[in-house]
Amino acid sequence: MAKPMSVVREDTIETGTEGARVSSFVGAIAVTDMVKTTLGPFGMDKILLGSGSGAAEAVTVTNDGATILKSIHIDNPAAKVLVEISKTIDDEVGDGTTSVCVLAGELLREAEKLLASKLHPQTVIEGFRMAVPVTLRALEACSFDVSANPEQQRNYLLNVARTTLSSKILQAEKDHFATMAVDAVMRLHGGNLESIHIIKKNSGSLRSSFLEEGFLLEKKVGVGQPKRIENAKILLANTAMDTDRIKIFGAKVQVDSVAKVAEIEEAERARMLAKCKKIADHGVNVFINRQLIYNLPEQFFAERNIMAIEHADFEGVERLALVTGAEIVSTFDHPELVKFGTCKLIEEVMIGEDMVIKFSGVARGEACTIVLRGPTSHIVAEAERSLHDALCVLSVVVKEPKVVCGGGCTEMAMSLAVDELARQTAGKKALAIEAFARALRVLPTIIADNAGYDSSELVSQLRAAHASGSTTAGLDMNLGRIGDMNTLGIIEPIKVKKHVLLAAAEAAEMILRVDHIFQAPPRKRERDPRMG
Repeated sequence: MAKPMSVVREDTIETGTEGARVSSFVGAIAVTDMVKTTLGPFGMDKILLGSGSGAAEAVTVTNDGATILKSIHIDNPAAKVLVEISKTIDDEVGDGTTSVCVLAGELLREAEKLLASKLHPQTVIEGFRMAVPVTLRALEACSFDVSANPEQQRNYLLNVARTTLSSKILQAEKDHFATMAVDAVMRLHGGNLESIHIIKKNSGSLRSSFLEEGFLLEKKVGVGQPKRIENAKILLANTAMDTDRIKIFGAKVQVDSVAKVAEIEEAERARMLAKCKKIADHGVNVFINRQLIYNLPEQFFAERNIMAIEHADFEGVERLALVTGAEIVSTFDHPELVKFGTCKLIEEVMIGEDMVIKFSGVARGEACTIVLRGPTSHIVAEAERSLHDALCVLSVVVKEPKVVCGGGCTEMAMSLAVDELARQTAGKKALAIEAFARALRVLPTIIADNAGYDSSELVSQLRAAHASGSTTAGLDMNLGRIGDMNTLGIIEPIKVKKHVLLAAAEAAEMILRVDHIFQAPPRKRERDPRMG
């Protein structure tokens, strides 16, 4: 009998059907088990230790799924798929990063059992595909619109923010931060979240954080320049304002006398003064530069009562351009083509022990700044991640004002709808549909487990409540019993639920389709002929 011929290189690592599936399932389920303890209002935190040089900066304390997954190094290809969908959900809707990973992992856990029972992967995939439209219809049936009454909409937005913050470090102050987040988002009228600036200060308590109208820039005004400007005309630039260095790598200038050096310095000085004059000729009274402003141009602007702000980093300059209506320029030969920014008042104000520059009455009136305060940098950083999630979720609700009940309510409603489909489906696909329903019920189970309650008892009570017609019943984790989610104010955006459901189902289907893994050989280190 002829020996089978391989079409790949000898040093290519090939994993066959069984090995590939085992590897995929083990990797994905391992990632799910790692992050599922962070799910729900009583989820636990993870400490992430980086490999950087600074010990304080290398430590991250968080329970945010996307932050955890993107901070750890994963080699398993199936696990990387879950990491990618978590990042995608974070970019699209800002929340649900843990839920999508957990749901995808539980679907694969159920699929693994079915494959062990000799079901074909395509049969399992087809059953999952049949279940997804039913879950979406059940989700729509559970939703309600919150845009009819403006006052009622604000209450729903507050509840959405509280629900999002309930599983974060801001849980103890969720009312304070929910109000702050809703006030900030409602100022936007559906606009860009970039208009909300967040400043972190390591002082005081989380409770002392506040929302400030206008834009705050963590920089200082130049020496001898006005500290307060009314009716500001602003020029934003990204240009070099220094004269004491030659910006050509490896350049060398040779002169035969000290007088020649003086001539070079004078030429540089004249060039910089000419540039400063071009800037002043624009008729502006505020000049903000992304790069440093050295002593000579700083003195020039001070003599002409122009406020100059240096080293406003790229994000700061971009955000200032957005809120003041200006455009960033690099050359100053055509003032008529420049778009200037406007602001009613620019002044220095004190926050804690630091001076910042406040822009009031900017062109984009909805712009605001949230000042986050806390005792340590780790707490403030986690508070920023938590507040960012709340802002993203609120922005989603404002643009698509439909919400559903949380606390495992929608997952149970969807699982019952899928169970009904399974009873009406003939053949082996019904087994896959039932598995999909079981995976949905795992989410409320994990929420109860993380809170330390008897999950089997609570989930069975929740299932019975929904079967008897209580469509808003969910898990009340404060009292450890079944409660009315609408009355308790535990609600979530329907868009987040849809994204989680679809992304998890598609990721599980992609991993189920894998039957071979080919790993490219490591690149061999070749000897450098220059080393002799």
